[in-house]
Amino acid sequence: MPSFQASDGVEIYYQTWEGSSSQPPVVLHHGFIANGLTNWVLTGVVDALTGAGRRVVTIDARGHGRSGKPHDPSFYGEVRMSDDLIMLFDLLGEPAVDLVGYSMGAVVSLITATRDTRIRRLVIGGVGAAVVELGGVDTRVIGPDPLREALHAEDPATIRNPAAAGFRAFIDAVGGDRAALAAQAARMHADPIPLDTITAPTLVVTGRDDVLAARPEILAKAISGAQLTVTGGDHLGAVREPAFATAMVDFLA
Repeated sequence: MPSFQASDGVEIYYQTWEGSSSQPPVVLHHGFIANGLTNWVLTGVVDALTGAGRRVVTIDARGHGRSGKPHDPSFYGEVRMSDDLIMLFDLLGEPAVDLVGYSMGAVVSLITATRDTRIRRLVIGGVGAAVVELGGVDTRVIGPDPLREALHAEDPATIRNPAAAGFRAFIDAVGGDRAALAAQAARMHADPIPLDTITAPTLVVTGRDDVLAARPEILAKAISGAQLTVTGGDHLGAVREPAFATAMVDFLA
């Protein structure tokens, strides 16, 4: 996998798949704990896009996957991740890109869409009304204290919050760096995002049983002209639903 050095020295890894289409590349940004492999390759999303002839680029966010994992919270936050994404756009050298973000990556992508005019089309998954109401992922479902408990617990069996226990199981399954993830959790975005300034045509895709993406129609209404598609699945499962990839590929085409 190729990499580049962010402005603060953190190494950021990405991966590309070539395509036959003349359309812009599709850049995929994953969610918290996940990485390009788990969020996009293993779920079949990359195959769906390359099958449609699209060039695809995945990024491993700082603290995740193969990218650098500092343990200092000052290196984190979705705005810093947006800076990394913009550097990747610069590196690709394309006049336009299509951008897809899921969960944390959806927040990063929305922030980026308010800052960079190269985004031709935007697909947002795994988030709902909380982006409008809280400025980021829904901390009402799993707050900072249970999340910190899950990240720092030596024995996962001691975690009392079911949602936090699910996050910890995911961390252990992908071999995540708990200290780096805790640093990002301490800097989760919680400021208003000027969604009304987004001009790229936008699709919001959420799972019907995703409690972290409740009331997605509130988010769709906050973005001018945005479309909404609801698929099956919960937060971890929605992106694996064939309907998710189908809606994304059709919209980006």
